[in-house]
Amino acid sequence: MRFIMVASMVAASLLIAGGVQAADMPALTKKHDCDICHDIEKKLVGPAWKAVAKKYKGETKYKWSGIEYGLEEGLVHAVSKGSSGNWGDMPMPANDPSGAKKAEMAELIKFVLDLAK
Repeated sequence: MRFIMVASMVAASLLIAGGVQAADMPALTKKHDCDICHDIEKKLVGPAWKAVAKKYKGETKYKWSGIEYGLEEGLVHAVSKGSSGNWGDMPMPANDPSGAKKAEMAELIKFVLDLAK
């Protein structure tokens, strides 16, 4: 059942994103199911990545769980461990709660932030 639901959400996000935008996403976005909730241009369940990039452009710090970090490190914590309240009521689920995929999470964050350039 989960597979069918995930597949439907992915298909919907690809239709919304359009072929070119979906093709621009790195393979890690599919590996970690980021593309189920996020698109480069349009809000899906979560914010569009270009909106995220715009929000944090020029920022150097990010506060997560009451602690201030460098921007990229803080966003890695938010994506890895989950967060809420930054983009409305929908929480960001934990994507790497053990921290075992920190390098991959950092690569995804860099991709998103680079969209502001």
